Amino acid sequence: MTDTESPRIVTASREIAAGAGQIFELIADPAQQPHWDGNDNLAQAAAGQRVHAIGDVFAMTLTIDTVRENHVVEFEEGRRIAWLPAEPGQEPPGHLWRWQLEPLGEARTRVTHTYDWTQLTDEKRLPRAKATTADKLLASIDRLGELAERS
Repeated sequence: MTDTESPRIVTASREIAAGAGQIFELIADPAQQPHWDGNDNLAQAAAGQRVHAIGDVFAMTLTIDTVRENHVVEFEEGRRIAWLPAEPGQEPPGHLWRWQLEPLGEARTRVTHTYDWTQLTDEKRLPRAKATTADKLLASIDRLGELAERS
């Protein structure tokens, strides 16, 4: 990798003092996501879109006032969820957001957040993808942790 290249898989991880089920609810309910988004990219999502399975699609309004449909491609209740965002009615251009939760006890969970753009084909999205760093992913985990630990 040269100095001008960015890693195409970015990951951050840390422990949160809350149970995996409690944390997962904050991730799997799109209406909660703008509260902990460390990229300051998510504006809102309608209530009632809680994810339950691979194949689910949830809509999210971004801070730039556009809508993304998020196609769930990985799902294990309380443990793992991943989605591919796309413009409404379009195929996903190939960047994936993944959350993995590893219970470390009743009230401790290792949370890992991954942004994978190895399959990204849309050239206009590359600058934003390159700007998505582990620090931004960790900011989401930190905000998620604050919410989970308060409740």
